Amino acid sequence: MKIAKGVNRLGTEAVYNIFAKTKNLIKQGKEIIDLSLGQSDFKSPKHAVDAAIKALKEGHHGYTLPNGTIECREAVSRKIKSLYKADIDPERIVIMPGGKPTMHYAISFFGESGAEIIYPDPGFPIYESMINFTGAKAVSYNMTENKDFSINPDKILSLINEKTRLLILNNPHNPTGGFTEKNVIDKLANGLKKFPNLAILSDEVYDRLIFDNKEIPTLLNYPDLFDRLIVLNGWSKTYAMTGWRLGWGVWPKKLIEHVFKFCVNSHSCVNTPAQYGAIAALDGPEDHLNDMMREFTIRRKLIVDGLKSLNGVTCSLPGGSFFAFPNVKGTGMNGEIFTEKCLKEAGVAMIPGTAFGKYATDNVRFNFAVSRENISKAIEKIHKILK
Repeated sequence: MKIAKGVNRLGTEAVYNIFAKTKNLIKQGKEIIDLSLGQSDFKSPKHAVDAAIKALKEGHHGYTLPNGTIECREAVSRKIKSLYKADIDPERIVIMPGGKPTMHYAISFFGESGAEIIYPDPGFPIYESMINFTGAKAVSYNMTENKDFSINPDKILSLINEKTRLLILNNPHNPTGGFTEKNVIDKLANGLKKFPNLAILSDEVYDRLIFDNKEIPTLLNYPDLFDRLIVLNGWSKTYAMTGWRLGWGVWPKKLIEHVFKFCVNSHSCVNTPAQYGAIAALDGPEDHLNDMMREFTIRRKLIVDGLKSLNGVTCSLPGGSFFAFPNVKGTGMNGEIFTEKCLKEAGVAMIPGTAFGKYATDNVRFNFAVSRENISKAIEKIHKILK
C-alpha cells in the first residue's frame, strides 16, 4: 500500500503514550501516581448526567443536524451572552464531538503548500500536527520567553507576512498554565487590524478555569475581528466532561457553509443524548464549577510550593488551567530525562515539555487536577530520588 504523504506528517499526543505506559506498569503491580493526563478527578455535574439519561429513556436516539441541535446552539449563545455580554447568532455556532474537530477544520481551511500558520510553542500538539498535515509551514512563537508564560503581541505580529493565513492563540495556555490579561490582548487585537486578511483561531477551552478572580479577555469581545474569528470552546474542562466528546466553535458567517460540509463528511452529527446533557450543563447551576475551582486553587498552591521545594526545580504560579510547568534544568536533567527518571524510580507520571514543542526542553507538565493526597505523595516520592 502507498499512503498519502500528509498522513506521514501527522504527529500525536505523547500523553497517550505515557498513559499506556502507566497502565502497563499498574498491570505489573506497580504503584503509579498519574499527573500526566489533561483531565480532572471531578465527575460531570449530576444534572448533566441526568439530562442525558432522560434523553435516552425518552427515545432521543436518532441523528441531529450536522451543526448540532438548535436547542444546544441556543444554549451556547445564551451562555456566551451571560458570561461575556457578546451577542452571538446560534447560526454561527457549531456543536462538535470535542475540541479537536474545530482545530482540524480551521487549520484545513487555511493550510496548504505555500501558506504559513502561526501557533504557540510549547502548545497543544495537534496545532503543529494538523498544520504539517495540510502541507503549510508551521511558524511558532515561543511561549517560554515571558516568566509567566503570557503572550508576546510584538513577537506574534512580527511573524505575520503575506503568506500567513491563520494565527492560533490559546488562553489560558496548555501546557504552561499561563494566562494573558486584557491589556495584552487589547494590544494584539489592535495590531491585528493591520492584517485584515488573516484568520484567527482562539482556543479558549480553559476560559472558566482562571484563578485569582480574573476573567478571560475572550476574543468574542472584539467585534471588529468577527468576520475572520474562530473561537474554540467546549464542555470538557469546565464541566469535567472529557469523555462525552463535546465541543463548540463560533465561526464567521461566511465559513459556516464549509464547516457544515466538513461535519457531513466526517462525523454526520454529535451524539444526540450528549447534547441534552450539554444543554443542562450550560443552563444549570454552577455549584459544581465553583467547588472545583475552590479545590483547584488549594491544589495549585500545594503543587507549586512542593515543586519549588525540590532541589534544582523552579516553578511559576499558573494563572489558569490545571497545569504547572516547572523548569527542571537545575537538577542536571532535561525534561525528558527527568520524566523518565520520575516514572521509573518514583512512580510518578508527567509529560516532558518537548511533547509540546521545541522551546520547552527543560520543562515538564504536571496536572494538579488530582487529589491533594496524590500531589503530596508525588512530591515526596520525587524529593527522595533527587536527594
